[in-house]
Amino acid sequence: MVDTSPATQLVLGPASFSRSESPSYLSTKAAFLISIVPTLITCCLLLFRAFQQAPYRPKSFRNFVQEEPHGPEHGFEQGSELPTNAKNTRIHSPLLIAFLTLSLIGLITQVGAILLPVRDLTPLPRALTWAVLILLTATDRPKTAPFGALMILSGFLSSQVLLLVQIPHTLSPVNIHRGCEVVVALLLVWLILCMPLRDPTWASHDISPAYEKPDHQRRSPEDNLTLWQFMSVGWMSSLIAVGSKRQLNDEDVWQLSLEFQHRILHDKFRELAGSVVRRLLVANGLDLLILLCLGVLEAFSKFAGPVLLQQLLQAMENPSAPRRRAVTFAVLALLVRLVACQSSVFSLWYSRRSYERSRGEMITMLYEKTLSRQIIGESALSDTSKPSDEGIGSAVRDSNTVKEPQGTARVVYKTFRRFGQSLKRVIWPGSSHQAQKQPASIGKIFNLMRNDVYEVAQRFWEFQTIIRVPLSLVLSIVLVWKLIGWPCLFGIVTVIVAQSVNVLITRILLQYERERRQVTDGKLKKVTQYVGAIRHLRWYGWQDFWQEQIMQARQQELRLFIVTGLWRSTINVANYLASGLFPVAAFYAYTALAGQPLRIDVAFPALQLFAMLESSLRNVPNLITVLLNANIAVGRIEDFMVEPDKDDAITTSYPRKSVLMLQAASFVWPGTEHYVLRNISLELPMGLTVICGKVAAGKTALLQALLGELEQRGGGVVLPNDVVGYCAQTPWLQSMSIRDNILFISPYEETRYQQVLEACALTQDLATFKHGDLSHVGENGIGLSGGQKARVALARAVYSRAKILFLDDPLSALDHQTAETVVSKCLGGPLTEGRTVVLVTHRIGLCRNVARQVVEISNGKAHVIDKDTSPTEEGSNAVSSAPEDKPKQDETNAADDAAVPEKFIEDEKRVHGGVKAAVYWEYIKAGKLRWWAVLILALALHRVVGLGETWFLKKWGEAYDRPVTTVQSASLFDDLPSPEVGIKPWLLGFFSLAVLQALVFFIGNCIMIVIIYYAGRQMFRDVMIRVSHATFRFYDVTPLGRLMNRLTSDIGTVDGNISQQFEDVAFLAITWISSIVVIASVTPVFLVFSLALTTSFVLIFLRFLPTSQSLRRLEMVSLSPLMSNFGALLEGLTTVRAFRAQSSFQDRIIVVTDAFQKMDHFYWSLQAWLMYRFDALSAFSTFLLTLLALYTGVSPGLTAFVLVAASGFVDSTHALCKRYGQLQMDFVSVERVVELLHLEQEPPGAIDPPARWPSYNGDIVFDDVTIRYTPHLDPSLTGISFRIPAGSTTALLGRTGSGKSTLALSLLAIMKPESGRIMIDNIDISKVNTQALRSRITFLAQEPVLFPGSMRHNLDPLDEHANDACDAVLQRIGATYHWTLETEIEAGGKNLSQGQRQLVGLARAILRRSAIVILDEATASIDTETAMQIQAILREELQESTVITIAHRLEAVKDADFFIRLDEGKLKACGPANGEGGGSMEGSREE
Repeated sequence: MVDTSPATQLVLGPASFSRSESPSYLSTKAAFLISIVPTLITCCLLLFRAFQQAPYRPKSFRNFVQEEPHGPEHGFEQGSELPTNAKNTRIHSPLLIAFLTLSLIGLITQVGAILLPVRDLTPLPRALTWAVLILLTATDRPKTAPFGALMILSGFLSSQVLLLVQIPHTLSPVNIHRGCEVVVALLLVWLILCMPLRDPTWASHDISPAYEKPDHQRRSPEDNLTLWQFMSVGWMSSLIAVGSKRQLNDEDVWQLSLEFQHRILHDKFRELAGSVVRRLLVANGLDLLILLCLGVLEAFSKFAGPVLLQQLLQAMENPSAPRRRAVTFAVLALLVRLVACQSSVFSLWYSRRSYERSRGEMITMLYEKTLSRQIIGESALSDTSKPSDEGIGSAVRDSNTVKEPQGTARVVYKTFRRFGQSLKRVIWPGSSHQAQKQPASIGKIFNLMRNDVYEVAQRFWEFQTIIRVPLSLVLSIVLVWKLIGWPCLFGIVTVIVAQSVNVLITRILLQYERERRQVTDGKLKKVTQYVGAIRHLRWYGWQDFWQEQIMQARQQELRLFIVTGLWRSTINVANYLASGLFPVAAFYAYTALAGQPLRIDVAFPALQLFAMLESSLRNVPNLITVLLNANIAVGRIEDFMVEPDKDDAITTSYPRKSVLMLQAASFVWPGTEHYVLRNISLELPMGLTVICGKVAAGKTALLQALLGELEQRGGGVVLPNDVVGYCAQTPWLQSMSIRDNILFISPYEETRYQQVLEACALTQDLATFKHGDLSHVGENGIGLSGGQKARVALARAVYSRAKILFLDDPLSALDHQTAETVVSKCLGGPLTEGRTVVLVTHRIGLCRNVARQVVEISNGKAHVIDKDTSPTEEGSNAVSSAPEDKPKQDETNAADDAAVPEKFIEDEKRVHGGVKAAVYWEYIKAGKLRWWAVLILALALHRVVGLGETWFLKKWGEAYDRPVTTVQSASLFDDLPSPEVGIKPWLLGFFSLAVLQALVFFIGNCIMIVIIYYAGRQMFRDVMIRVSHATFRFYDVTPLGRLMNRLTSDIGTVDGNISQQFEDVAFLAITWISSIVVIASVTPVFLVFSLALTTSFVLIFLRFLPTSQSLRRLEMVSLSPLMSNFGALLEGLTTVRAFRAQSSFQDRIIVVTDAFQKMDHFYWSLQAWLMYRFDALSAFSTFLLTLLALYTGVSPGLTAFVLVAASGFVDSTHALCKRYGQLQMDFVSVERVVELLHLEQEPPGAIDPPARWPSYNGDIVFDDVTIRYTPHLDPSLTGISFRIPAGSTTALLGRTGSGKSTLALSLLAIMKPESGRIMIDNIDISKVNTQALRSRITFLAQEPVLFPGSMRHNLDPLDEHANDACDAVLQRIGATYHWTLETEIEAGGKNLSQGQRQLVGLARAILRRSAIVILDEATASIDTETAMQIQAILREELQESTVITIAHRLEAVKDADFFIRLDEGKLKACGPANGEGGGSMEGSREE
């Protein structure tokens, strides 16, 4: 009796298989194992289902974002009942019935096979598998594609096809039942591929159907696809169709799939606890697990190739083996490549999902942290930060500062000197200590968002490499061992030595990488400051000097790039040499020591394995490097995330009730112990409280303390825990319409809105704009005058429903008439009734009658003073023009229907079509033609050596077939002995080729570094020059974020992989050509097939390219708003937090991130579409090429050589199209940089004035001057004619918007007259060299620009004056504040009050002592007493200069010799201040 237990079946299976099956060319054991593959898959599937039923599964193995059948995305309210069909979890559909029917047929075929006359139990496991499949299907009744069933059926198909191929084609019962099983399995697979991946009962009205025209209002088709559409990425076809016809626009692209939308991701991510890394791993754990499995599958698929090649060559060499045996291995290779092809598509999708999710999660996390983070000024940083925060003049004063070299020799010398010095760091690692952790600066926050986030997210995209690279290394060594045995140990030694060396090199590289990132932070900081202050720098003529400082920082960055590049090249060449010497050492031991012949079936599979080993060895150090870089990046992010947050409002209960109260409270700036407010006891009741005091007394600090922005050091407080209407001293406006700025986060109420406009005196201003309050104000309100910006910011605070208003000196920028209107209608009107209003101002006289109390801040302490005896201005201490009945025009925009264009900020341009050849040429020229030529030669030599190595192995293997003293053939190898006689010449030749290839590889890497250096330096310098000398209109219409995006992100691409892409394209082109030559030299049939294959690749690629270019450009454009939002937030963070608008801004960044990420997502989905088609075509092409080789009758050695060349041809054709596409995409960044190289430039002027021009006795003459801001606007100044006497003090008067600033800026030739002329000292300034003009005239704006560094650097950035002169001026202006030349100033002067910044600006003007000095509200934020003292100093120090003053307070112009009054851009009056028309200046109030 036969035992039929499972154990017995397992033993008897192979034997019975051999008895029952037809003769085959697979071993009995192999055939049996292949036949039970479906059974093994079924067992694994049952185990997985059991795991799913486990009561606890780690969170990281669960889907992080999952669509709910009753979620809001389907229109269901929480807790609502579902429709009847949605409740039914099981359905009876035709697909399900067909599936069960076919599965039953499959079971019957297996039972029939068991009952055949030849008793055979082999089909029993497959029959049980069919039974399990039927049972699972009947139990689950799936509505979506059953992946488990698909895996089982794929096992059936693969096993049966392999068994059918390798046996004779006869109509035996076994073959018939196998054929039936294959047909049934194919039909079932087809049914599964047609089934949806999403429950069809769920609502899908908001999902765009596949193959329909894309709709930006609906979600991506990814949310509702069939399995085949997902596997083939066919759902992208509709987008490709649109992109092939025209340039894609934002409305042509779908919304992101639900599981990619950042609103959901951010909410779920913020609920996770732990470090950033832990949260990311939990959020993306399921994707990483899937990628792990796919990575293992792809690794085994990759290494199956050499094994199958060996079997194929053995079958060809065996004359007794039928050709079908070789075809079997060719079919196996095809199946393996198809599996790898599909796995690659899945890998790309899941890796991109984890990458995009992690990147979006970190961006929104950083933004949220920025919203809550405590604002710590740079003055609070440790001393270790000071060297990197030096001001713009530091390089001039420090003789040790690295200057840009003058020649290539100097660069090479210094680079290799640094390269050598780094060895010391390995020997004495303690000599370089890690810098003390410091609060993040603006530049670092930008760098975190733009670089570090990408560095960390990239590791999720490349997660498979973490598994695949070590696994590939192990598999390659194992397979080599199996192929040649113990001799491979000799090769492994080379690997161990190389990796040991790389440990030391990687340590050096890591240290330099940290230093490079710090330098990049510093450069970004300088660039950010430069771009933000570019107007002011050009007014002073300082832009060239600042630009030089940036270039020095850039030079330092590039030097470190070279050093890190050299160390990376050292790592690469060590691995390359090791991989080249691996076969040399292994073949030496195999032939010389073991005495084995190196035949074709050993050499060429070994060659493939060595190539894979080479790839693995290259990837190991790269993997280590990128993981170390990611570790640095995540450490920087973690440091930022643990920085202290702003404390919530602190409320201490007191017996007496008060809205706001301070009781003996003291405060310091965050991060310091310097008290700015001491022992303050103050109550702020309902009504208007006026805060006054001298400059830097602590007025703004008091508001900051009340907002909770300062750190409390004792005392008790009652602070607002609700919305506060805050108006900052420097108005912060967003790049949107006036109405949106006023509404901010409040809903629109028509009546209240109109009341606010009237109270803030904005009605007349809005009448001048074509679109009224819907007019766009530009970035930071560039389209408005200073007074208009202040009133819009005030209106925002007043319009809010906040019960508390903090107004920081909004009156300083207003003329007297407007200020009176604002005080009476706004501060004293019904809009502030029942509200607590705290107003900081120096114009107390205006507010005396409406104030409930006046508080004076002095030396950090507060005192309530009698408002009737408070320091004030006299009624006549204000200058104003007469009331006007007509609308006034803006200072820089004409008052007509076209005053403000519909979009003040121009849309970012996108080039249509492919990247033009001129763009490539610009980059090639920047990298120097001679170096490109040398690189091409090096690449060609590298390819020639590689082909030579392959041909050498072919000759070596074939030489064993003719064991004679010498090889008798007319070739280079005529003089070599037979390997059986003398192996050393062959080993020496192989060794020489390996060393030569490594040497050429190192030379190519070094040349690439040189090209990147030259291209990066030249393009960045040219861009900075063009940006620095662009027209001022460019700064008006270009957002800061957009410009920063091009100067950081796009320049980063230029510095990054773009040269590597160029190198790869060149090398692949050389490989493609050489492969064609090799193939054509063997047989023309290969050549014809190769050309047909190339045509197929090109046609697919041309369909892909237009859409990919459009998506890439849309991605780059959508990145600018992301940068702008970060920049805007950093500037207005206090305002945002005061209004409790954090959630609104977080929502905005989520929308912007969605917009950016969707372009990136669909771009890479398109890459998956291309990859699937390319990989499948490559697999079939290689299979057909193999068949051609089998049926053309060439020798095994030549067949192997041609197959290697053919494989290289297919891979290079495939890779060339992909690399060229990637190069086109990356060159979009170069294209955007090149656009900056063609900016319209400001005319430099043709006349170089005399050295002493303008002289102190030269008049200023306006002769019928008409100035138009832009061609489409009406004139800002019309027919202006007057003469300003030399050495006079001139008061420039007029209401806000009358053209005062336009006239002042015209003296700097910012706007050239379209008619008339402006003469200074008898020279027409429109023809004068603008740099000379601006460097000899001083223009001081209301908001002076200050730079990070010492006071000395801010007073005299160009180091033109002696320290004694600087110190003398500083003592006259700022003696009260104990300033010294070494006093540190933060970027923008953020550690100074607005009044102190103006004092520094005035000191700068006094130090320059220009012949012409223009003061535009330069004392508006200074208290009256200090302002009078400053005016006296100015009169004394600038008594020889011609001083033009724009001011609204009399003390600023009361001693003027001359006055000019403007009205609507026209001259209303002018003349001596106390002469014939003198009454016009002082009698303005009477009018």
